[in-house]
Amino acid sequence: MAKKDYTEICTIDETKVREYLYQQVRTALKELFEEIMNADAEELICASRYERTDERKDQRNGKRKRTVKTRVGEIELEVPGLRTLGFQTRVIERYRRMEISLEEALIEMYLAGVSTRKVSDITEALCDVTVSSTGQSRLNKKVYKMLEEWRSRPLPPVLPYLWLDGVVMKVRVAGRYENISLLAAIGVNPEGYREVVGIAPGFQEDRGSWGTFLRWLKDRGLEYVGLVVSDAHFGLREALSEHYPQADWQRCIVHFYRNVLTYVPRRLREEVAASLKTIHNQESADEARAKAERLIAANRKLLPEAMKVLSGGLEETLTFYAYPRRHRRFIRSNNPLERLFREVRRRSRVVGVFPDIDSCLMLATARLRWTEENRWGKKRYMDIDLLLEDLVAKSKELKKAKK
Repeated sequence: MAKKDYTEICTIDETKVREYLYQQVRTALKELFEEIMNADAEELICASRYERTDERKDQRNGKRKRTVKTRVGEIELEVPGLRTLGFQTRVIERYRRMEISLEEALIEMYLAGVSTRKVSDITEALCDVTVSSTGQSRLNKKVYKMLEEWRSRPLPPVLPYLWLDGVVMKVRVAGRYENISLLAAIGVNPEGYREVVGIAPGFQEDRGSWGTFLRWLKDRGLEYVGLVVSDAHFGLREALSEHYPQADWQRCIVHFYRNVLTYVPRRLREEVAASLKTIHNQESADEARAKAERLIAANRKLLPEAMKVLSGGLEETLTFYAYPRRHRRFIRSNNPLERLFREVRRRSRVVGVFPDIDSCLMLATARLRWTEENRWGKKRYMDIDLLLEDLVAKSKELKKAKK
């Protein structure tokens, strides 16, 4: 007996089934959202629909249409209107219009280093919306303009503390992969809050690049710096003495330890590193010098080159002792800037090699801006009142010099 073919008797159109299910979900969401919005409106005006009460604060004033986009498609909502009070609902806050929320998401993905192709794939999977390369390019230009305005904003004329350093990024330049330095500066303002002072490409950390960078800071309004913390790069030191000759200089103790440990055998580095740290944990500069002298005397024969580096650079690392005790742990090294660079590197690993210098600079700028606005701006870093008299005097001197 021949086997019957039943395939033609019952066929399922998966597209129609999916659309039917999406429509059911959209209807349910619409009812739920509008119920939540009506409850919000009643809570705001202290009265339910058509209720007469002395506690009522406002009257309803019709409805307005508002479209939101979700995973299952567009939903048109009827938002309650009020006569005098401004009505905002947690539904719209949670499901904002797609042209706003999607744009913010695309910008965030771009700044995180996600490729344009991956952005399109993600938006299509999540929202059934495809972003063209032209649309992504438009968003990139919007981001660049916003970040460039922030990067070039005016600076306060006086900063008590300034940290300087560079981070190396891999960028494609003229068809070749090159290591490009991004020069960066962060500072503490007279109110005691940290802020990103500047970031710019430097190609190399030489005198010319650092000189251009510091001149840029000056052009933006930074006229006086109390203490600069950096490594002992010769080009940086020369540029600093040219543009901010009045500033004290603190050599980063972490970079200094690395310079010393370069001449220490690997098997002894942990022990010598622990001894070096005890030098800068002393109560005063004199005690630190005494501790260093004992360390040098004990290791002069075993580690002559390392002890020579320690002896030659020690004084440059003791400047922080002249500043308030409560500030010392912050200003003796470049750790505040190094922590920021670690976050930039974490973001840049997604990209690998940047296609050009602008994209590299903008991604780093975006991360620095986010850190300043979302972390640093919420907590005072140090009590600058301890230096207030000196800062006021310097501000007055600068004003007189301008006149």
